[in-house]
Amino acid sequence: MIPNKKGSIIMVGSVCSSVGGIAPHAYTSSKHGLIGLTKNVAAELGRFGIRVNCLSPYFRANVAAKELYKLDDEGCSKVYSNLQGVVLQEEDVAEAAVYLASDESKYVSGHNLAVDGGFTTINPIFGLFAHSN
Repeated sequence: MIPNKKGSIIMVGSVCSSVGGIAPHAYTSSKHGLIGLTKNVAAELGRFGIRVNCLSPYFRANVAAKELYKLDDEGCSKVYSNLQGVVLQEEDVAEAAVYLASDESKYVSGHNLAVDGGFTTINPIFGLFAHSN
C-alpha cells in the first residue's frame, strides 16, 4: 500500500469498543484497544494516502454470540435494540465494510463506524427514549 500511496485498512471492532459492561473484560479491552490502534495507525499511514478505519457491529445471533451470552433463539430475539423493526444482518456489516473500502469514503480515516442501530447512542435504562415493556 505504501508504494502505491493508497489503500484502506479495516479493523473489526464491536459495540464493546465504545461501551463497557456488555461482554467479559478480556473481549471488551481488546475491542477498546482496536480503536486506539485504528486511530494511531491512521495517523501514521495518512501521509502515505492509506486510510484506516474500524467497523463495530452490534449483536448478531450467531453460534459464538449464543455461547458467550448463553442465549437460545428466543433469548436472541429479545436482545435490546434502539432501532425498532430492523434486525442486524451479515449483509449490513458487509455493506458497511464495502463503503469503508471504497472510494466513496476516500476522506474517512481514523473513524469507528458503529453498525449498531443506535445502540451506543442512548442508555436504554432511563431517559426520554426508554422503552417500556
